[in-house]
Amino acid sequence: MLKKTPQIILGIDPGTIVMGYGLIAVNGQSLQLLHMDVLKLNAKKDQHIRLEQIHRRVAELIQQYHPTSFAIEAPFFGKNVQSMLKLGRAQGVAIAAAIQAGLEVCEYSPKKVKQSITGNGNADKHQVWAMLQRIVTIEEKPEFLDASDALAVAICHHYQTNSAIPGIGGSKAKGWDDFLKKNEHRIRKPV
Repeated sequence: MLKKTPQIILGIDPGTIVMGYGLIAVNGQSLQLLHMDVLKLNAKKDQHIRLEQIHRRVAELIQQYHPTSFAIEAPFFGKNVQSMLKLGRAQGVAIAAAIQAGLEVCEYSPKKVKQSITGNGNADKHQVWAMLQRIVTIEEKPEFLDASDALAVAICHHYQTNSAIPGIGGSKAKGWDDFLKKNEHRIRKPV
């Protein structure tokens, strides 16, 4: 019997000072933590140098672990336009590294990631961390929760692309609308 190659997912929590990354191997429904850490960037360095460092680190991770999937957290909309611009640039260079390596890019909102991991889209970082400990074996809490946030992005991607509900997840996913159309006979209508 041929042994199936595990799927490797690289999750990124973009940041201009601290970028989190997490890698998991997926064998069926079994998840294994491969690596989780952060890239700490010097806030005093020119922002363009920091962007180059982000691009280089993501490219190194791709070359070292050969992920089959790349998932990144989408920037949330805040009040500070300058912060949003910087975060968007950090996300962009990480995405560029993935595209250069031939990986398809999947983005997830922070709310979607939290919902996938904890069941609550408004969960805080500590609640996400507590659930991650239950999902995969993790020896110790990371110094920066940006690392565990990136791991959550990778696991969220796995959940979104491998749903147990027919028609939801996977490469042929069309979402809930498609599922409902195919299963109209299951829907109870008010009398």
